[in-house]
Amino acid sequence: MRILIADDEVNMRKVLKAMLVREGYDVLVAEDGERALHLIREKAIDLLITDLRMPRRDGLSLLDCVRAEFPDTLVILITAHGTVDSAVSALRRGAFDYILKPFDQDEMKLVVNKAIKTLELNRTNIRSEPVSVLQTPEGRYEIIGRSPKMAEVYQIIAKVADTPSTVLITGESGTGKELIATALHEQSSRKNGPFIKINCAAIPKNLMESELFGYERGAFTGAVASKPGRFELADGGTLFLDEIAEIPAEMQVKLLRALQESEFERVGGIKTIRVNVRIITATNRDLRREIELGNFREDLFFRLNVVPIHLPALRERTEDIELLAQHFVQKYNKRLKKQVENFSAEALNCLRQCPWQGNIRELENVVERTLLFCDSNIIRIEDLPEELRGRPSQTKTAEVGGAISPLSMKEIVRQKTSIIERDLIVKALEETQGNVTRAAQLLKISRKGLQLKMKELDLRGNDDRGEDSNGDE
Repeated sequence: MRILIADDEVNMRKVLKAMLVREGYDVLVAEDGERALHLIREKAIDLLITDLRMPRRDGLSLLDCVRAEFPDTLVILITAHGTVDSAVSALRRGAFDYILKPFDQDEMKLVVNKAIKTLELNRTNIRSEPVSVLQTPEGRYEIIGRSPKMAEVYQIIAKVADTPSTVLITGESGTGKELIATALHEQSSRKNGPFIKINCAAIPKNLMESELFGYERGAFTGAVASKPGRFELADGGTLFLDEIAEIPAEMQVKLLRALQESEFERVGGIKTIRVNVRIITATNRDLRREIELGNFREDLFFRLNVVPIHLPALRERTEDIELLAQHFVQKYNKRLKKQVENFSAEALNCLRQCPWQGNIRELENVVERTLLFCDSNIIRIEDLPEELRGRPSQTKTAEVGGAISPLSMKEIVRQKTSIIERDLIVKALEETQGNVTRAAQLLKISRKGLQLKMKELDLRGNDDRGEDSNGDE
């Protein structure tokens, strides 16, 4: 993971860089907002940590540029001039989190680790760029898909978007649950209010309460200043709780009370805070099964499941595969400076026959990878990854006793992932004549990360080729 620190204070840059390098991250620094934006455009940055007040371009302006140009990059704002209003403004404009100076290093580490985990979780889900208009022949609400099952989803959105009712979105990872939550917010009268998103799986269980409800100064070690929670920041808008099944049991009672009463207290506080928040939740688990196992409260489930929306897996809406594939071609033509126009009929048929266990995210990865190495303006079947061409169709997926074995499915996914990674690394090394540093840049990962992956895939023999030619070590 590559992190960029933007701060006009030299000592702050040095302290943060040293701390994050010790944690194993690839860290770059910038002394102002303009320099930071230049580095982001020049290099692949996963996480930006930026001061709010800087010369040439301030943190909020930098945040706006990053969200517009690089939506996959997360942004953490730090400042000594923090207020609840500025926190709301930052999070409404897409910041991942907001930290006040002076901060405890352990607090910063926790927030960074949470951001990195969120990135990893997001990369198992759809991260597509929206289409330019609200309704197109390809779909509605900036969501691509015109199959009957997606049409049913659009109808539900139209009926319930502008209501205060709680919505529970279910579906496999990679089906686009966050896009549905965004559509519900954007089509409601709350669209001008904050839209606060939180991935519950990315938050340590012991920090869940302070993350949701905030804390007062001195509430615990490291709480050097009061901080509003996500409920408070979402006042007047929408709070999206992704991976809701990850909420620990002891927090479920407090969450239920906040939902029912629209009030709560910060950790370490005695003042009751009332909010007006619309709640949308999502999960890829079967919550009824979790209730049977004793992992999820039944009363909380009923409170969340007022309006259920189930997203179909990609293999259940094969008529949308071509639309999605074309969308990703346009997206990565721009990013990779390619001019691919279309798929051959044989290649499209191959895409339709795949089971797509990773759903839309897996399709996006395949399209990006194919464009990366495609030399013509038409994607033919031979341009698709070899393991994709050899995949069984949906009806031939490995089964045990008529049902997919979870153990065998995990093994299949692990093996297929290793094959994809190995093939991609080998091709990148071939394109760079074996230069690991340039191959890592091509693959948009750190050199150390590539070396570790090569070792894992038994490709270390390639690690030495071409190294001395450019002086890389």
